[in-house]
Amino acid sequence: MLLAIDIGNTNITLGVWHHATSTAPGNWQQHWRLQTNPTRTADEYGLLLKGLLRDANLAPINGVIITSVVPTLTQTLTEVSQHYLGCHPLIVTSSLDLGLRLLVDVPEAVGADRLVNCVAAYHLFPGPSIIIDMGTATKLDVVSARQEFLGGVIAPGLGLAADALASRAAKLSHVALEAPPAAIGRNTVHAMQSGLILGYVSLIEGMVARLRAEHPDREQRIHVLGTGGLISLIVPHTAVIDHIDPWLTLTGLRLIYERVTAAKTPG
Repeated sequence: MLLAIDIGNTNITLGVWHHATSTAPGNWQQHWRLQTNPTRTADEYGLLLKGLLRDANLAPINGVIITSVVPTLTQTLTEVSQHYLGCHPLIVTSSLDLGLRLLVDVPEAVGADRLVNCVAAYHLFPGPSIIIDMGTATKLDVVSARQEFLGGVIAPGLGLAADALASRAAKLSHVALEAPPAAIGRNTVHAMQSGLILGYVSLIEGMVARLRAEHPDREQRIHVLGTGGLISLIVPHTAVIDHIDPWLTLTGLRLIYERVTAAKTPG
């Protein structure tokens, strides 16, 4: 079985993939979403992971792949993989053969999670696409019909915006991240919810429109995919997103692992 790990600034998402056999297709056996905590030791994460695997009654892991935007935790989870699972993990970087041409100025500066999402999107919907990932940051990435990563957009995440608003404005406090009854807020809470939830809907819709207009394949159908821990807050209020996949990054990790390991297999 393959353990796929996506280390983000807010959450660590994990999934266990059961490889296909002659009698059954591959499938995800289990998913988990943990809070990112850079202060946890390898032993703490190792015991936690072993407990999750044991409770899910999963067979021994024989492969691990990691994408990370938190360098300290990359090392921590590498140690966990080696010491607790007996696997040397594959770490995703732009230098791997991802099956994706990177048409950006500095490929090594692109977050690996963005590239992984693009790999998954092209596999699921071959052709041009826009991937919206709403987590700590809000990211929109663009893929061409020729399996090229064209670049994208990075904005503050919805949670970051809410925290900044409450912490930097003396008379404003934290509010529930949910849509208000109407765009015109008749009290402070509803006004803030309108600016946050509906404001980010407008950000997404506006940026998708701009990206479509600039897309080299704009005459074709461009699939818009949504993922990330906060995407569910936006989806009910817009029709611009065609497909929702909360585990899109894990799918990309699985595809990259299979591609890399297949290239190393003799014959």
